[in-house]
Amino acid sequence: MPPASRLLNPFLRLAAGAALAAALPATAQEVTLRFHHIWNTQAMASVQVIQPWCDKIARESAGRMKCQVLPAMTGGGTPPQLVERVKDGVDDLVITLPGYTAGRFLAMEVFELPFMTNSAEAGARAAWDYLQKHALKEFPGTKVLATWVHDEGYVHTRDRPVRTLADFKGLKMRAPTRQTNTLLASLGATPVGLPLPSVPDAVSKGTIDGFLLPWEVMPSLKLQEMVRYHSETDPSRPALYSAVFVFAMNQARYDSLPAELKKVIDDNSGAALSRQIGRTWDQSQDAGRRAARERGNVFHTVPAAELDQWREKAAPLYGAWVSEVTAKGWPGQQMLQDAQALLAQYRSAP
Repeated sequence: MPPASRLLNPFLRLAAGAALAAALPATAQEVTLRFHHIWNTQAMASVQVIQPWCDKIARESAGRMKCQVLPAMTGGGTPPQLVERVKDGVDDLVITLPGYTAGRFLAMEVFELPFMTNSAEAGARAAWDYLQKHALKEFPGTKVLATWVHDEGYVHTRDRPVRTLADFKGLKMRAPTRQTNTLLASLGATPVGLPLPSVPDAVSKGTIDGFLLPWEVMPSLKLQEMVRYHSETDPSRPALYSAVFVFAMNQARYDSLPAELKKVIDDNSGAALSRQIGRTWDQSQDAGRRAARERGNVFHTVPAAELDQWREKAAPLYGAWVSEVTAKGWPGQQMLQDAQALLAQYRSAP
């Protein structure tokens, strides 16, 4: 009869093997992150921001972490629902505009007030710092990886140009957020709230006469083919408007990652990523402008003196925002001043 020690050895080997197998998933865990967003695959953001970010986290995790990208809302739901979907864990990652949910994200909305900045990079840097101080409480259950604003928003119209304040009268114009809709109303237009994917159909059917948009997004939807007139603003003045984006991750999903994969996410998020994305938006204008020029569309630069009249009409929006935020128990005037100070700081920073 074999010794008892020899009888026990197979069981010991089995136990050791089971322990090793149990340890392997923790050290070699492979993660697929469901990344849901609003743009089609040809859009600048898809090509220059989302895919490079996904490629980078895959490379830096040695292939252990990758994205399952769901463009143009192909994962279901609507753009305004993305903030809830990531909070609830339906999606692991999203990029969206908080302003699509009117009045909910009041703190970050300060950057959507008119005539705040004409640099997406400066806006991104300011927005990230401001988020840490004033707005993280608006995103429970969510880890914000980056925040930024787009490049300058301009006026694009189908049948007649906008050169003066009086030209807004009678126009039905689309804008993306509550503040930009209020801005249009203050300038004399009739605002029409629509998500971006609905804009081409609305222009072609005459539901709207035009829209406020940055150049960046127009080529992917061929919007330069649906309008003829483009009113840009004198660069000596801040842009007519901008809108805030957030790149967000479900907090529980992040917390579930092993430390080495959390580090990959941490290394590819935060102030540096926000600034990089803002710079990418600043550099994105040429493609859209070129497509419109090649089509023979008509460009007009609204001079500074005329813009000052527009700013005067829009001035009450600042006080209204401060009052609304203050009524919620927040230091509204200080928040506005902080946002303006940060924008000024980063406009002059190298």
